[in-house]
Amino acid sequence: MLKTLQKRDTLVRIFLGFVVGLIALMMVITLVPGPVGSIDERPDVLASVDGQEITITEVNTKLQRLAGQQQIPSALRGLYARQLLDQLVFERMLEVEAKTMGLRVSDEERADRIKRLLPVAFTGDTFIGIDRYTAEVQQRYNMSVREFEDLIRLSLLEDKFRHLVTDGITVSPEEIQQEFRRRNEKVKIEYALLKPEELATGIQASDAELAAYFEKNKARYKLGERRTLRYALADSAQLSQRAGVTEQELRAYYDEHIARYRIQNRARVSHILFKTVGKTDAEVEEIRIKAEAVLKKARSGAKFEDLAKQNSEDSSKDAGGDLGWIVQGQTVPEFEKAAFTLPKGAISDLVKTQYGIHIIKVVDRENARTQSFEEVRAQILPLLAAEKADRAASQIANEMAAAVRQAGNQPIEEFAKKFGVPVAEAGPVAQGVALPQLGGANPELDSALFRMKIGQLSMPIQVARGYVVFTVKEILPARQATLGDVRDTVLADYRKEKSIELAKSRAEDLAKRIKSGEAFAKAAKSLGLEAKTSEAFSRIGSVSGVGNARLIADAFNMTVGQTSPATAVTGNWLVYRVAEREEAKPGDFDKQKKEMEQAVLQSKRSLAYEGFRNALEKEMRSKGKLELNEQNIRRLERPS
Repeated sequence: MLKTLQKRDTLVRIFLGFVVGLIALMMVITLVPGPVGSIDERPDVLASVDGQEITITEVNTKLQRLAGQQQIPSALRGLYARQLLDQLVFERMLEVEAKTMGLRVSDEERADRIKRLLPVAFTGDTFIGIDRYTAEVQQRYNMSVREFEDLIRLSLLEDKFRHLVTDGITVSPEEIQQEFRRRNEKVKIEYALLKPEELATGIQASDAELAAYFEKNKARYKLGERRTLRYALADSAQLSQRAGVTEQELRAYYDEHIARYRIQNRARVSHILFKTVGKTDAEVEEIRIKAEAVLKKARSGAKFEDLAKQNSEDSSKDAGGDLGWIVQGQTVPEFEKAAFTLPKGAISDLVKTQYGIHIIKVVDRENARTQSFEEVRAQILPLLAAEKADRAASQIANEMAAAVRQAGNQPIEEFAKKFGVPVAEAGPVAQGVALPQLGGANPELDSALFRMKIGQLSMPIQVARGYVVFTVKEILPARQATLGDVRDTVLADYRKEKSIELAKSRAEDLAKRIKSGEAFAKAAKSLGLEAKTSEAFSRIGSVSGVGNARLIADAFNMTVGQTSPATAVTGNWLVYRVAEREEAKPGDFDKQKKEMEQAVLQSKRSLAYEGFRNALEKEMRSKGKLELNEQNIRRLERPS
């Protein structure tokens, strides 16, 4: 079927018509829920796709790998985990659908993608060998070859579906004109922003007011069941400190993994980026003049890091423009040419790429070579120590598990004494609340804690700090909270509610004064507010302190001098007056037409593919092929 679809455009369009029809159908019918209860009793299972289970362990493994590449705020950890779960579910659904349709990824397609992602795996058309290839994959992607190639296969499979769903989508002239107006019609506003959080600290509450507020909202304040636990922890950090690594072991590891320490030609660079994407020729010329001025400062002795922080439009600006080490083949040709031809310490001329105009500084340079044992010894030592600690921890965990199976109701102190580990206490803690003593949130530990009886020993559970065995010491049943239990929370809620009311009231007063003829700045000042004037912005722009322009889309339908009512914007209250309007210039249309057509096309394709994704999920739910364990997912989503 796939070959036929690839060869015959007519059939491709028939297929696309089927997909669009499927999306439309799934959007309007009411689906009968599938058998979602069948996996609810599995403490580690989050979802099942056509019998293939997705576990908490699988998601946490991917989350830990992601955390090694970028910092994940603890408050957003649950969100990241849910996104990873959604992606895993979608990948499994695609595999099921691909099997039904006869879609597959060939070895040739996979090899071609590997050449693009990892060009160093080939010298010309010759494969470098499995050992070096394995080392390169581990070093660059921190995963095994099997995982790496499976991800490539899934990526190629998704590409096939994306093409099938979106290749027939087109853009009309009217849609391009609409996008032109969206990008080029601009307004400038006077505005004042009232932030309830800034008013909250000044709001006081008497005991009587707080008690009345608590009584009115009493149903909000309930204490769920809480439990106190006593635990014995085999601490990985302590095991790592005790793990002795010999010089012979270090050298053996170096010799075995020497391919990992081969360095290609590489350069450490910093840059300052001036974006030109979507700009007119006149705007690009203004940007070039600005870049020339910054380049002159850089070559006159100004600190490059400071110039980057002040002027760069790249995410690296906070690091002073530092991009770290790059290797040949990693960046676009124009950037690479400058990075690998300039001497160490040199600053480039202006370099134009598809992203914009760059000023590049070569901080350091290294030619291809193999790092010596002495250079990497300090890197190897903690790796081997961690490996030894992991093996020791795993052995202790196995021994602990055997001891629990032999006597699951023995006192925790007696159990801990056998293994030479201390006993500590934590809680009372509510379900879903992280235990920082053990390294943070752990769904497996949380599930076991609220399932066990008092005095029962748990099996060893791996936590961030090692392996833990615990017993429930005390169970405090759920109950209605008293004001004394939650006074701080009630006060915070009272202040938040009153501050929102106060901010809204002041915003309404400000709008009323301006509409009655009072000058914006004078009216704002009389209410203790700061009046600001924005730069001219389009519908795809933003306003400082307010946010994306779509939050105040009404401004584009207002006349000059017209004032908005008090408007709720992302938890704040805003009042604004349209100061100027700037219509789109017809002469700029032809210059932007191609780029706008691509932008609209990409947007329509994204919407169509998202519709396909939602329709596929609903179809699999209706057929009982997709089951979700909502209870486990809620635990997964809780912030650390």
